[in-house]
Amino acid sequence: MTPEPTHAYNWQGRTLKDRNGDKIGTVDAVYVDQQTDKPEWALVNTGLFGTKSSFVPIAGASPSGEDIVVRVEAQQVKDAPKMDPEQELSEQQEAELFRHYGIAYTTEGSVTATESGQTSAGRGPVGRDTSGPTTDEAMTRSEEELRVGTADRERGRARLRKYVVTEQVQQTVPVRREEVRVEREPITDENVDQALAGPEISSEEHEVVLHEEEPVVQKRVVPKERVRMEKDEVTDEVQISESVRKEQIEAEGDTGR
Repeated sequence: MTPEPTHAYNWQGRTLKDRNGDKIGTVDAVYVDQQTDKPEWALVNTGLFGTKSSFVPIAGASPSGEDIVVRVEAQQVKDAPKMDPEQELSEQQEAELFRHYGIAYTTEGSVTATESGQTSAGRGPVGRDTSGPTTDEAMTRSEEELRVGTADRERGRARLRKYVVTEQVQQTVPVRREEVRVEREPITDENVDQALAGPEISSEEHEVVLHEEEPVVQKRVVPKERVRMEKDEVTDEVQISESVRKEQIEAEGDTGR
C-alpha cells in the first residue's frame, strides 16, 4: 500500500531498508511530485559515516517498526545514477532513475510511478476449475528446458625442457697490417736545409716498426629470449541431443470463434 504523504514526511531521520531487510541508509529528505503531490523519492545518506546521498523510490514503501522498507534492493541503490541533491530533479532525471530501478512510470502530466497490482477490468476469474479448486482465470503451461553445463577433466600435459647443442659458426673478420712504401723526393729550396743537416758522407740506418691486426676470439653468454608456457582456451561447438517434455493446451467444446 502506498503511504500517504503525511506519513512519508515523518520518515526523515529513520532507517531505510531494502525488501530483503538489508540496511540502505538514513532518510535525509522526501521529494514529492509537483503535479500529484505524492511522495516519489527519499534522499538517503549511505556509505561510511553517511557521506554519500542516493535517491530511492518510495512507491510501495511501508513502515516496519521504526524502519522503512522499500521494494528495491540495496545494491540497486549503490549502483543508481548520481543526482545533485541540491537541485530539483528534472523529468529526464526521474525517468532515468525509474528505468534503473525497473519501475514502470508514466509521463502524462509529469514523470511518476504507475499504480500496480490491479487488473485492467477489476473483475474475478472467468469460469471455474473442474480438476480442483478454482485459482484464477488462466491455466499455466509449462515445458522442460535443457540446462547444459560443462565439467573440467585432464586431457594431457606439456613441459619445457632445455638442453645444450654445439654448432660451428664461421665469420669473416677484416684485419689490417702496415707495409713500407719507399718515397723519393728531389732536393728543392724548401728541403735543402734538411738534406744538408747531417754529415756529407756517412753510413746510416732508419728503422720503422710495422704493425698488423690478428683475429682474437672471445665467447660470452648472451641471453636471447625467454620461453614460457601459457594456456589458451579454445571453444568448440558440441552438439547435444536430449528429449524434453512440454505441455500443450487446447480449447474444447463450444468455443465460438
